[in-house]
Amino acid sequence: MVAGLLLAAGGGRRLGGRPKALLDHRGRPLAEHALRVLRAGGCDRVQVVLGAAADEVRERADLTGCAVTVNPRWTEGMGSSLRAGLGALAGTDADAALVLLVDQPGIGPEAVARVRSACRSRAGLVAAAYGGERGHPVLIGADRWADVAAEAVGDRGARSYLRAHRDALVLVECSDVAEAYDIDGPEDLRRLA
Repeated sequence: MVAGLLLAAGGGRRLGGRPKALLDHRGRPLAEHALRVLRAGGCDRVQVVLGAAADEVRERADLTGCAVTVNPRWTEGMGSSLRAGLGALAGTDADAALVLLVDQPGIGPEAVARVRSACRSRAGLVAAAYGGERGHPVLIGADRWADVAAEAVGDRGARSYLRAHRDALVLVECSDVAEAYDIDGPEDLRRLA
């Protein structure tokens, strides 16, 4: 079983301290949108990692039916949230975690489903590609979680691990079904209309 892992803990420093999970997208918070994408893409179990404004995200976003972990170390960057999420999934029957970032609303269920369907084992390592370049979502087989967590520091997440294991990484082209942009600064907010 492939579990969705939604990383939604960041404080939105480059957005003036507006947590990305709370940004409005089509009338709902981005965290709720991303959760729906994971479910529609075939992830029946979803683990959400919150951090900044966690109580407000829980209050405003419909996270019904998912497990929520609050990362008290969210200020340390995405790596700490990835560690928290993988740690929360470690005690489940998940064979893999499909990692989606809350600030990429251009990634839809089709990309999630493609990456998910490419998982062949608990040692799987799969990523969406956009024009041949690695992007999100990224699928990490359960047999790799401990090693990924050990290398996940700062805002790099699993980048160094994926680079070191590129020979095992399966890239699945998704540019025909998704756009891999991030909502990082004020100029990106127009994409949330």
